[in-house]
Amino acid sequence: MEQSAIKYANNYIPKKMKTVNSVSGGKTSAYIAAHFPADHNVFALVRIEDQRCKFPDEKIRKEVEDRIQAPFIGTAEDDTIIYTMLDLEQFLGRKIEWVSGITFDEVIRTKGGWLPNKLHRYCTTNMKLVPIFEWCWRKIGEPVEMRIGYRANELPRAAIMLGNTNENGLLTMKHSFTTWETGRHKGKNKWEYFQWQKPVFPLVRSGVFKWQVENFWEGKPVRFAAMNNCTGCFHRNPILLRKMWDWQPEKMQWFSDQEGGKNGQWRSDYSYQKIKNHRLQLELVPSDFSECDSGYCEIN
Repeated sequence: MEQSAIKYANNYIPKKMKTVNSVSGGKTSAYIAAHFPADHNVFALVRIEDQRCKFPDEKIRKEVEDRIQAPFIGTAEDDTIIYTMLDLEQFLGRKIEWVSGITFDEVIRTKGGWLPNKLHRYCTTNMKLVPIFEWCWRKIGEPVEMRIGYRANELPRAAIMLGNTNENGLLTMKHSFTTWETGRHKGKNKWEYFQWQKPVFPLVRSGVFKWQVENFWEGKPVRFAAMNNCTGCFHRNPILLRKMWDWQPEKMQWFSDQEGGKNGQWRSDYSYQKIKNHRLQLELVPSDFSECDSGYCEIN
């Protein structure tokens, strides 16, 4: 977009905002995209650099690189998420914009000084929120109405998010654009707070629960992973993380390899190597775990 639009947008609140559906690969955000069409649909891809986790379909991998305009080796999430986005775009008949920030490896190397954890979850900020924010600001250049995938029983979560908005009802992002993008701040770039999204909750407003979401996608031509979010997410139940070692050993090994030295551990109670060595007494399948076991990101 034009530099002038970016330059003045942070002080401008439009009367009618552009609408954005943030689609994550899960059924809930896909349900919103299907039932509440927006001006834009945006998906943020989490990338890792480990060749052991290379996405197996070379043709699709190249297509992903074309979409994000960046190298793509593999994702920290279930590989199915790639097919979910491609299927969903066909199902909706509308374009999904793919964005991706720096890789998870680079986030760990440069952003925290230690591994993300339950108290300092900077991974979601840097790999989901920042890339979507940058896309919105460069493409639209003014605050947007962002649909959030909280369901009717998740009003407390919606209240927490609304409690983080400013006096204009907007969430803010601390960011520094390069000089050439803004035409400002000659020399060293300046960090600023951008008010950028008005969160809205269409499923809360419409009284939609999980069973309605599940029923809608039954038999539809969209492939979904059994579980969403990063394979080794530290929010997940340790028993589920142990099963992830059986289901996705290469990706769990990547998570385990990040531990040690100044990085510390993902969790304060167990290292991922210790979780791997635990012997389960029962055979488990994905349906044995609930959403509370599997962790979640604030982007749904």
